[in-house]
Amino acid sequence: MDRHDTDEAPIRIGKIEIRYLVDGSHTRQPGMFEMTLPPACNVPPPHSHKQSDELVYVLEGRLRHVMDGVVRHLNAGDTIFTPRGSVHAFSNPFCEPVRTLTVLTPDIGAAYFLDAAEVVNAGDPPDRDRLKKVMRRYGLTMPRAAAYV
Repeated sequence: MDRHDTDEAPIRIGKIEIRYLVDGSHTRQPGMFEMTLPPACNVPPPHSHKQSDELVYVLEGRLRHVMDGVVRHLNAGDTIFTPRGSVHAFSNPFCEPVRTLTVLTPDIGAAYFLDAAEVVNAGDPPDRDRLKKVMRRYGLTMPRAAAYV
C-alpha cells in the first residue's frame, strides 16, 4: 500500500475535502481517506461501486447516509458498511461540518478524486456527463433515476 504524507494538501472537490491516507489502488489493497463535508454543500450523486466495499466511520459531526433507499443519520462514533453493488449517497443537511474516515476495499485510489475534482471544479453546475464518465472509469455507476440527497 502506498502511504501519503498527511501534511499533503487535501483534494478539493467543490467544498468537499479529501485527505488520502493510504492509496491501495495500485496493489488492489484497501485504501483509506478522511473526508470533510461542510453543511449543505454539493455531494456526489447516488452511486454504487462494482468492485469495492466501503466502510465509513464518522469522526465528527453528523452525516446523512442513504443506502438502497434507507435513510440513516450517523453521529460521531457511528459506522456504516456499504457492500459493493449497493446504491448509496451521503449529505450534510446539518449546521456543523462532518468529518469521516472511509475505507474502500479494494481501493479506487486518490486518482479518482483528483479526476472528479477536475470535472466538478471546472464549472457550476458540474458537467454531469463528464462526471459519469469519470465515475464509470473507476467502477462507480449511477442508477438512471439518481437524485441528490
